[in-house]
Amino acid sequence: MLDGWARERIDPVLNAMGERLAAAGVSANAVTLAAFAVGVAAAIAISIGWFWPGLALIAFSRLGDGLDGVVARKRGKTDFGGFLDLVLDFGFYAAIPLGFAIADPTANALAAAVLVAAFYVNGATFLGYAALAAKRGLDGAARGEKSVYFTTGLAEATETFAVFAAFCLFPGWFTPIAWIFAAACLWTAFWRIVEARRVFV
Repeated sequence: MLDGWARERIDPVLNAMGERLAAAGVSANAVTLAAFAVGVAAAIAISIGWFWPGLALIAFSRLGDGLDGVVARKRGKTDFGGFLDLVLDFGFYAAIPLGFAIADPTANALAAAVLVAAFYVNGATFLGYAALAAKRGLDGAARGEKSVYFTTGLAEATETFAVFAAFCLFPGWFTPIAWIFAAACLWTAFWRIVEARRVFV
């Protein structure tokens, strides 16, 4: 929901940084892999109760996730690069709730499992819609230059980052926040199913 608003504000910074990385010979896939590695480090930090370092690592990971697209556009996009970016994004989204489940299994495990399940369902509708959009030649340029067709929703990358930040800032509130965001993800999935029925029938 907020991705378009956020991109307008951070794209100038990302473009400047990404251009420097591309000029230095750094590949987009290297940035993608580094961002994922930092995201896994964030999950590990969270799992041992280091919530503030975890938040800092999450921020760096998502910065890298924005930079890889800029580098790809400068050095040449590849289908594999887009594929790798999507797969590792979903890996990151699962890793952070898992970190909180490990940090306090009694309080967090169920909510974390429900949130990851909601991510899975939401991701399935996102990728399914993108596949059908590609099959029909739909243009998703309104969402920016992406490797696949992006649909809007209540729960997007900006909202996910905000929720992960809230988890780290208020770890005692992980469970209620996770339940609320799981509901937002499932609503987004439901809306996407309704939209798919309207567009693809």
